Amino acid sequence: MAVRGFTIVELLVTVTVLGIVLMLGLPNISSWLQNTQIRSSAEAMVSGLQLARTEALRRNRQVRFNIVDTLDASCNLIATGGSWVVSMADPTGKCDVDPSDATDPFIVQKRGGQEGTQNIAIDASASSVFFNGLGSASGVLQVAVTNPSGGYCQSAAGPMRCLQVNVSSSGSVRMCDPAVTDATDPRKC
Repeated sequence: MAVRGFTIVELLVTVTVLGIVLMLGLPNISSWLQNTQIRSSAEAMVSGLQLARTEALRRNRQVRFNIVDTLDASCNLIATGGSWVVSMADPTGKCDVDPSDATDPFIVQKRGGQEGTQNIAIDASASSVFFNGLGSASGVLQVAVTNPSGGYCQSAAGPMRCLQVNVSSSGSVRMCDPAVTDATDPRKC
């Protein structure tokens, strides 16, 4: 009668090979996860900015996109905050108010900086941008989205694919890659 199964030697060889493969792939998986967090945060910011512009067009009035430090009653506008609020009025100290057309600061939508992207750092050229009823912005806004816990950006010879979100004075919102240097590449900032 034949006995079926694995010998202890076969099992040890399989576990050793699997361990080596995992060790070789782990740095790539970590880098991929860090880059995914950067992209998710940048895409959420682009969505918030586009929402602010769309609401300004829809309501035919000024709508603000505000970068804030927290979403509680002690919130402040800050260019390095990770959270954001789309509102009609200044949300300083009122970020805990639920979205409403009747309650000051007339919040349309808000997003916490720690929603799925705990390691992200934001560095913007301003803490707020205003969109008017024609969809134009009050000025140019540039927001760098990085992941300091993952290392340096590729532009500084690091593993991270950091991104930038730009708002032009015409109101167009675009995400780009500061590491791209080819002038013909549409990802170039």
